[in-house]
Order: sequence, then structure tokens, then C-alpha cells
Amino acid sequence: MKICVAQIRSEKGNIKANIQNHLKWIELAVSEKTDMIVFPELSLSGYEPELAKDLATDQNDERLNVFQDISDANKIAIGVGLPIQSEVGILIGMVIFQPNQPRQTYFKQILHPDEKPYFVEGSEHTILSIKDRNIALAICYESLQPQHAKYARQMGADIYLASVAKSQTGIDKAYEHFPKIAEQHSIPVLMANCIGFCDNYLSAGQTSIWDTKGIICGQMDSQGEGLLIYDTVSKTTRSVKETKESKM
Repeated sequence: MKICVAQIRSEKGNIKANIQNHLKWIELAVSEKTDMIVFPELSLSGYEPELAKDLATDQNDERLNVFQDISDANKIAIGVGLPIQSEVGILIGMVIFQPNQPRQTYFKQILHPDEKPYFVEGSEHTILSIKDRNIALAICYESLQPQHAKYARQMGADIYLASVAKSQTGIDKAYEHFPKIAEQHSIPVLMANCIGFCDNYLSAGQTSIWDTKGIICGQMDSQGEGLLIYDTVSKTTRSVKETKESKM
């Protein structure tokens, strides 16, 4: 199968505009015959904790129907980020659309201390089974906690996919941590990061993929939007920017 991690720039608090940008990259992912595309943390709202209360919605928001339609028509799974309202508070969610299946949402389970004034924590792992591969989902800070990947592996995950919104400091930590996770658990690690300003910092891009030996096999720069595509059969990675593409 082919899994695609997207590196995009989200417009602060503008869900409508961000949906349109997502659709552009999903269309490109479809043209590349990928089976799944995942976007960075809170990609549809931008990573803006102070706006989360006003922007929070749920997985059945009618504005999201277009993603289900594309998923059904093109046999592609899609993961997008949103603040999700619940009875206990607002969660950092990744809404998952799969072809002709009910949509579901993975909730970030381990929050950074700075996020706790704005969000509550989820409680369950999500493992997606697509084309005989089991994909564990992680969202930013929790992906740097060793127990998260360890438990995902115990649940049968053979791919670890982190949706993040990281500054350069966070990327430096990821580049130290993810190779160890990949090698320790013999599992590919895919990371989708955003670019541009988030909250009170500059997100540093550098969306990357590590192979089962912890060796980086694909990486984007810190400034441009684009896709990084991992082929689980050939174990190759390639980047795609608009109509331009390059072999990694």
C-alpha cells in the first residue's frame, strides 16, 4: 500500500479555507494512487489552542462530508485534524474517513502541559487496518512518549503514524526519538508536520519517514507544502510538490 503524509500551511481559524487546501492535496494523493493521506495536528483549524473553544465541532459536521465523498469515490482513507467538542470538554481529534465505512475520530491521549487549560485527554488507541497493514495513530506530544508506541506495537500495529505541529525544538526531539522507536519496534514511523505560524511559534515542517531500522528514508524541507509518500511493498519514499516530484 501507499501511505501519504501531507505537509501544509493552515490558515488560522479558517476551517472553510483550510478544507479547500486539504482538497487540493487529497486530489494530488489520489492521482498518485495512494491508499491513505494524513494531515498535521489540528490541520483544519490550525494549531490554535485559544481558538479551540469557538472552533470545536464533531465528526459529523456537514462541512466534512466532502472528505467522505472523496474517500468513497477514490478508495482512499483520509485523516484530518480538528478540535472536537464532547460532554467532558474539547479534545484534539483526528477524524478518519474510510471508503464506505462510518467515520471515526482518534483523540490525543497524552497532552502537553501547555494544552491542558484548553483540552481534555482521550483514552483509547486507534489502529486502522488497511490492505493488511495495521496503522497506529499518534498526535504530536504523545508520540514522543515511549509508552505510546510500545502499547500500539503490543496491539499489533506495524506502522506508526504521527500527526504533529512542531517547532524546530520539537522537530529536534522527534529526530532523536523516532529513529529509536522505529528500530526498537521494527516499525516504520511516519510524521506529518505543518509549516507557518501556529499559536505562538513557527512550525518547522521537515515532515519525515523512518524505516524499520530507524534510518530516515524521506524528508521534506522546512518551508514548502507537499506530500511524502511511503510504499510499504517496495519500502521506497518519494516527495511530491504540486506537479513536481522527486525520487528520494
